[in-house]
Amino acid sequence: MDILHLLDFVTNFFFVMALGWYLITNLQWYDYKIERVVFRHHKSWWHALYFFVPFVLYYVASEYFSAIFFLIVLPSLILWHRKLDKKLVLTWRVKRFLILLGSLTLLVNLMIALKGWGETYSVLMPLVAAYLLSGGAEKFLFLAYKKQAKQKIASMKDLTIVCVTGSYGKTSMKNFIAQVLGTKFNVYATPRSVNTLGGIIRDVNESLPSDTQVYVCEAGAREVGDIYAIAQLLHPQIVVVGKVGPQHLEYFKTLERIKRTKLEIIHSDRLKRAFVHTSVTDEPHEKVTFFGNEIQNLDATLEGTAFDMELGGETVHFHTSVLGGFQTININAAILIAQELGMSAQEIASAVNALKSVEHRLERIDAGGKIILDDGYNGNIDGMLEGIRLCSLHTGRKVIVTPGLVESTEELNSQLIGAINGVFDIAIITGQLNAAQFDKELRVPQKIMLADKSQMVKTLGEVTRAGDIILFANDAPNFI
Repeated sequence: MDILHLLDFVTNFFFVMALGWYLITNLQWYDYKIERVVFRHHKSWWHALYFFVPFVLYYVASEYFSAIFFLIVLPSLILWHRKLDKKLVLTWRVKRFLILLGSLTLLVNLMIALKGWGETYSVLMPLVAAYLLSGGAEKFLFLAYKKQAKQKIASMKDLTIVCVTGSYGKTSMKNFIAQVLGTKFNVYATPRSVNTLGGIIRDVNESLPSDTQVYVCEAGAREVGDIYAIAQLLHPQIVVVGKVGPQHLEYFKTLERIKRTKLEIIHSDRLKRAFVHTSVTDEPHEKVTFFGNEIQNLDATLEGTAFDMELGGETVHFHTSVLGGFQTININAAILIAQELGMSAQEIASAVNALKSVEHRLERIDAGGKIILDDGYNGNIDGMLEGIRLCSLHTGRKVIVTPGLVESTEELNSQLIGAINGVFDIAIITGQLNAAQFDKELRVPQKIMLADKSQMVKTLGEVTRAGDIILFANDAPNFI
């Protein structure tokens, strides 16, 4: 093999691996569903720029492609990756795919080089083969891990499983339930926003302590049947279906399909009690308790939240440092579950008083004379409107940083913009997803459009000062 053929060999290997890196990064973002990467990607033009154009150039540019790849294509992909705020996580699944892709690419190239099948090495074949073979391996491993998780749950005879779903506030609700119950029971909750079947299986196998009394789990969905699969794995005794609204409409198409999907959580052989928010259904069932209208005398300020609620025939006053009147829906669910598991009104009130804010969900931070409301992980209209209302209570200048609503509707974004127009002095709009609509409809004194979030810290340093309140409302990753 002469030097030119060796260069072609090396170029092909690194080119295929670069395309594989791009592919697996996108697959990881979209739950390893190739149809979502191809048909539902929020920036599908990336595929043309970083995959299809280089792929075509490989065959068109011929002997010039090595120079094009190392001088243009590879640096462009590296720069693209460096700018991502949600980079590829090197899980074992990712490592298996990359190792398999590298091995197949070397094998195919060696066969072509040694047997003289031509001078053009394959690009698509090792990618497709690695995707199919790794997918088959993952399905086999998934079934084995699922069986292991079921066996572990079955072995924990005294374990009570509480499963939480809904369109909004699942993670906050899960954390509040875990905090309240944790004052009396040995509680373990799924970490962060782990809410897929695969994530829950891994959490059960690797992290669920054997002495846990109550396991609080969050269930999410992108397709009909996702939550049913989680229910059939865990068979929870207590379930909560929180508030349901037009979140993820691009996947479910109708609000009715969203409601039906969320109610799949009730399909548990061990179900004892289901707490269902009144926004979901009013169809009675002997094991269903409806909630959402119990909160009385609500007082939600920048200092905390107070409300009354009837428990056991008497009105109980609750107070918490958690911000946001909408959070009382999630706290309401926690109170009802605590009561179901035998905690007294006094125990529950004490636990609610000690609640801590969930990270990045209307979390108040006081720094440099500024009040920061970090609501970066909240992406629903109710929560964002409440954050805006809280900011309106501040006497100084008001600044909002937001990409708007994601996986929602133009109408709801218009509602959000209207609320922003009535409160804020400065609006910093990040990303390109809703940029055109915000640029057209915003009427604040100062409007800043940031296509690149990397400029946000610099911009905030330039336009904010002591005495301001800054609301970070939603924080969509830049692939959205």
